[in-house]
Amino acid sequence: MVVRGDSAVGEQGSDAASGGPKKAAKAVKAVKKAAVKKTATKKATATKQAAKATKTAPAAKAAPAETAAKRVASKKAASKKAAVGKAAAAKPQPAGKPESQTSLVRRARRIDRELAEVYPYAHPELDFENPFQLLVATVLSAQTTDLRVNQTTPTLFAKYPTPEDLAVANPEEVEEILRPCGFFRAKTKSVIGLSKGLVEEFGGEVPGRLEDLVKLPGVGRKTAFVVLGNAFGRPGITVDTHFQRLVRRWRWTAETEPDKIEAAVGALFPRSDWTDLSHHVIWHGRRMCHARKPACGVCPIAPLCPAYGEGETDPEKAKKLLKYEKGGFPGQRLNPPQAYLDAGGRPAPPLGGVSGT
Repeated sequence: MVVRGDSAVGEQGSDAASGGPKKAAKAVKAVKKAAVKKTATKKATATKQAAKATKTAPAAKAAPAETAAKRVASKKAASKKAAVGKAAAAKPQPAGKPESQTSLVRRARRIDRELAEVYPYAHPELDFENPFQLLVATVLSAQTTDLRVNQTTPTLFAKYPTPEDLAVANPEEVEEILRPCGFFRAKTKSVIGLSKGLVEEFGGEVPGRLEDLVKLPGVGRKTAFVVLGNAFGRPGITVDTHFQRLVRRWRWTAETEPDKIEAAVGALFPRSDWTDLSHHVIWHGRRMCHARKPACGVCPIAPLCPAYGEGETDPEKAKKLLKYEKGGFPGQRLNPPQAYLDAGGRPAPPLGGVSGT
């Protein structure tokens, strides 16, 4: 008996035909069994593929939705991150590693050198011809500008040129002259009092020692150092409001009391530099590094300043914030030194004039 099929079946059929009826029947059964098994295998494979396709189809449909959800979540996360970053930028950044004393000294002295190049003509901005005039003018400069003092003192010194003259002056007449300076009653009391002290204690001469100067009415360490440094050539640090503001911005010191600021800053510089240092810092505070809106965008020491960015950083906008000669306006002195005029500075107008500042 010959069974049609593949080569294996044909071979089995040939063997069965040569071995008799029993062998032939056995061979037929084997062939049928093989065919059934093959069919079952095909069905099982088809079933598995169908099931797999069924499971994959919903997943494939769900994939776009899942991707969209991920995109939304990603956008929310990015938005949140941006908001956090913006908030962090608005807050002062935490200080890094503390600056060593050696590094601080180097940075502080470099700042002073840079300012010396910017203000080579820096000088006391009060008009004076002798130590007495400088002493009186410095006392009057409290709570007002040097410009206002310079516009007021010509009349005062014309009428009371010496300590002896001012010591016996009529307070009401002095008050009237000093009215433009503000706090004129208290200032009148001080200048008359210090004039009497000079006459009674020092023979009408301004003493050249700190311990003597601070004994006079209305004279503190700041006033004394202005007089000593600029009338006697004896080094001193003038800790006025500008000086206090800038040295803290530059992190030269965290002290807030004038005498402690004086000591901390004095330790960073040679004593011989103190008077000029005071001029450089005060001039920079009046012209660029203002209290409310520093002109950071044009500041020559911006790379050395820890507070850079507190003010206007755009160069063009910052340039409009400059004052006095740096902004193209008159200075504070009616009779400034020749070096200032040679550097392009303009004298201030007399009282009643337009300052342009």
